[in-house]
Amino acid sequence: MKKVITYGTFDLFHKGHENILRRARELGDYLYVGVTTEQFDVQRGKMNVTDSLMRRIDNVRASGFADEVIVEDHDGQKAEDIAKLGIDTFVLGSDWTGKFDYLKEYCEVVYLERTKNISTTEIKNSRGKLINLGIVGTGRIASRTCTEIRYVNGVTAAAVYNPHIKSAESFAAKVGIGFFSDNYDAFLENVQAVYIASPHETHFDYCKRALTAGKHVLCEKPMVMTEAEARELFDIAAEKKVVLMEAIKTAYTPGFNSLLAVARGGRIGRVVDVEAAFTKLVPFSTAQREYSGPFGGSFFELGSYPLLPIIKLLGRDYKNVEFRSFNAENGADYYAKAIFDYPGALATAKTGIGAKSEGQLLVTGTEGYILVKSPWWLFNSFEVCYEDTTLNENFQAPFYGYGLRFEIADFIKNINSPGLKNFKLTAADSIAFAAIMERFTTQKSTQKSEVRGQKTE
Repeated sequence: MKKVITYGTFDLFHKGHENILRRARELGDYLYVGVTTEQFDVQRGKMNVTDSLMRRIDNVRASGFADEVIVEDHDGQKAEDIAKLGIDTFVLGSDWTGKFDYLKEYCEVVYLERTKNISTTEIKNSRGKLINLGIVGTGRIASRTCTEIRYVNGVTAAAVYNPHIKSAESFAAKVGIGFFSDNYDAFLENVQAVYIASPHETHFDYCKRALTAGKHVLCEKPMVMTEAEARELFDIAAEKKVVLMEAIKTAYTPGFNSLLAVARGGRIGRVVDVEAAFTKLVPFSTAQREYSGPFGGSFFELGSYPLLPIIKLLGRDYKNVEFRSFNAENGADYYAKAIFDYPGALATAKTGIGAKSEGQLLVTGTEGYILVKSPWWLFNSFEVCYEDTTLNENFQAPFYGYGLRFEIADFIKNINSPGLKNFKLTAADSIAFAAIMERFTTQKSTQKSEVRGQKTE
């Protein structure tokens, strides 16, 4: 008798799950199905498990393909089960291709192509439905997002859009998306929500058209470049009763929200200064996205991250903000600093794509300080420090993969729970970020004009 085994969460049981189980059963005479516990899913970075363990087990049994169901609750169990049960073939979906090749030492390993374009009518159950998410853009971040989506239940990448059809087709084939298009309206008809990862200057138009069509929107940072544009988009979202969120991934991580709670709770006294930096070295070339076009430069590319802790800890009512920057030959800033003046507090945001600095976050208080070491935006721990160093505290927090799954999970949660208040990154926060971007543009333009005027005199 040939024995086959497969594993999965099997949340919101749907046609894709059924297809995998059917095809796995066809590979042998007896099929074991391992169903993961919610605790194990969280440990391995999978978010938003909706159904209880018993419901998920019952759904697998009801499919009629499983001869026996077991529970998976720890790392290393797959190898243990294969040895204990005498398994001949281990099966998983193609999303995991290569990940479990080490099991070939014990048995045959087969990766089955996953079901593309699953219909929402096939996914509905008594408490939820799968959100078909469309991806706008086909760059590095879009690719990472597709990787992270598989860890979040209740959502699938269902369509991709790029104005260049060859790019859309290539990307769809690479990440396993069934529908691709260079027609934005046709693309919107195939999804309930969109994730926008296109060039900065295209965000406003893509957001507005999606929101107007009644689609939920998760847009990469900076969402827009002016306060008026941000207000307009949030007004449309409110009118259409859809979710609009800015994708600053750090804002949604457990570690960052734990830091906010510690700082706001008075553990370091009153916060008097916030310093945050994000720099990376990118060789200058106008062909590089970071330097190209009117919205190239370090502040537009990276500024949303250091602005995040400043706005969340000190608020939106700063008295003044001044900018200093060094510019490349095409005018794009390769290093920039924003200096905020608050009543009783100061803050500094540093960004660079042509100059390197320590990428830490330092929160200064009247009774101590909080330090998040570089790279602080990949938030997995922070230290609370005091005058008496024996009292210092270390806090750990989960951070998985690229960290994008946290924002995706919150996005899906907000879609499915319309009354839920999105406190991690509010509309007012995003409007404040856009206003700062606008002030940076204005001041930089003024400084450039003054320099040019001096040169010509």
